[in-house]
Amino acid sequence: MTTASSPRRIGAESSKTRAQLLDAAEQLLLEEGYAGVTSRRVAAKAGLKPQLVHYYFRAMDDLFLAVFRRGAEHNLERQARALASPQPLWALWEFNNEPAGTTLTMEFAALANRRPAIRDEIASYAERFRKQEAEALDRVFRTYGIDRDELPPTAALIVMSSIPRILLIEAALGVRTGHAETVALVERYLTRLEGQRQSRSTPSR
Repeated sequence: MTTASSPRRIGAESSKTRAQLLDAAEQLLLEEGYAGVTSRRVAAKAGLKPQLVHYYFRAMDDLFLAVFRRGAEHNLERQARALASPQPLWALWEFNNEPAGTTLTMEFAALANRRPAIRDEIASYAERFRKQEAEALDRVFRTYGIDRDELPPTAALIVMSSIPRILLIEAALGVRTGHAETVALVERYLTRLEGQRQSRSTPSR
């Protein structure tokens, strides 16, 4: 008589060990890119046994998705705080200019080109993220009397998020011509709308 095999047990999502593995994978993504993230290297970075990676994640794609989802939820919370702050445009600009966040975004975009499941997850999150941003920014634009036909909130969001990424890519290649002028242009416009930046209101943790 044969019995059906039971599904392999997966470690609890609330586990401290699982969080350590996610932290280690995120650090490797930042330091070496997605190609440097293997189960052995993640375990070594976390100071744990390699078998634990597969106890908590069936495959490496599951680990990558867990890192992405954790960061995505954290970013949604921070984004909401930024847009609810006294100077929402300044807060949003600072949020988009964080090097670590931009680097992770680019690594996941590169990974998505080769992993359909990750690509679908990023697309779903990005649409949700942008919709939430656009709704909040529309309210900000109304308060400031900005013509939303002339400057649609969604277009402003793309400009404010894409400029930091382009500058980071170029800086990594050693290209910096026009960077300071571009940042100054954006910040002059923000100052015109909200005055000088008063304080940082979107702490990363």
